[in-house]
Amino acid sequence: MIIYNFIYKYLLQEVGFLTSRKKTKMDYIKKYSLIFLGAIITAIGLEIFLIPNNIIDGGIVGISIMASYLTKQPVGLFLVLFNLPFLYLCYKQIGKTFTISTLFAIISLAYWTTQFSPTLKITDDLFLAAVFGGLCLGVGVGLIIRYGGSLDGTEIVAIIMDKRCGFSVGEIVMFMNLFILSSAGFVFTLDKAMYSIVTYFIAAKVIDVVIQGVDESKGVMIVTDEWQEISDAIMARLGRGVTILHGEGGYSGDPKKVLYCVITRLEVEKLKGIVNEKDDNAFVTINEVHDVIGGRFKKKAIH
Repeated sequence: MIIYNFIYKYLLQEVGFLTSRKKTKMDYIKKYSLIFLGAIITAIGLEIFLIPNNIIDGGIVGISIMASYLTKQPVGLFLVLFNLPFLYLCYKQIGKTFTISTLFAIISLAYWTTQFSPTLKITDDLFLAAVFGGLCLGVGVGLIIRYGGSLDGTEIVAIIMDKRCGFSVGEIVMFMNLFILSSAGFVFTLDKAMYSIVTYFIAAKVIDVVIQGVDESKGVMIVTDEWQEISDAIMARLGRGVTILHGEGGYSGDPKKVLYCVITRLEVEKLKGIVNEKDDNAFVTINEVHDVIGGRFKKKAIH
C-alpha cells in the first residue's frame, strides 16, 4: 500500500540510505506544525463523529476507543499508555527521529481528544458519522504520516515483522485490524462493527490521497525504434523532459534506446496516443511514482 511504502521510504531517508539536503530550522517547524494540525483534524474526526456514535478506527486508536467505553476513562489516556511499548520498540529498532515524531503526534492527539471530548456530536446518522469521521481521520493521519510520524503502534510492529516473515507491511496491518474492527461487534453491536469497517476503508483511501497527492505522477518507460520522433513529440506536445537510456535486446542482442519520463495521471492517454501514432510496435510500461524530487519535472509551456 502507498501508506506503508511511504513510511518505509521516509525511514530510509532518516537513517541516511537516501541522500537529502540538511534540514533547516524552518523545515522542522513546518514538519511539527503539520503533524500538530494532523492531530487536531484526527481528534475532530474521533470526538465529533466516531466516538459519540460508538464507531471505531483500526489499530491502537480503535483499541483505545473500546477501552475508554468499557472503563469510562478518557481516550487520550489509553492512546498514550497502549503506544508506550511500541514507542520503545520503535526507538530500539527504527530510530530516534521517527520515534520523536511519533511521540509528538500521539501526545498531540491525546491532548486534543481531551479538549474536544465535551463537544456534542454533530449527527446521529451512523452512515454520515462513518463517512465524515473517516474523511477527518484520513486527512489527519495522512498529514502525520506524510511528515514523518505515526499514531499507531501496530504499524511499527508491522514494519519490524516485515523483515522476519513473508508478509508485507500492509498485509500484517490489515490482518491485525480485522481482529480489532471485528471486536467492535462484541463491545458495541454488529452494525457498529460494520460501520467501523466503512470508516477504516474511507480513511485508508483518503490517507493515500493526502500522501500521494491528487495530481498523481507516473513513470513511463518506452522501448522503441522511433525513439527520436517520440522523444521530440513528448517534449513538444506534453512539455515534459525525456531521458534516453541505452539498452540491449535480451534475445536479439541489438542495441535499443529506452525513453524514460515522468508525467501526471491526466497526461497518460495523450502519451499513449503519441506513442501509437509514431510506433504502434513500441513496448511501454507505466508505473506509479510516489515522489518526484529534483530533476526537471516541472512542466514547460507547450503553446
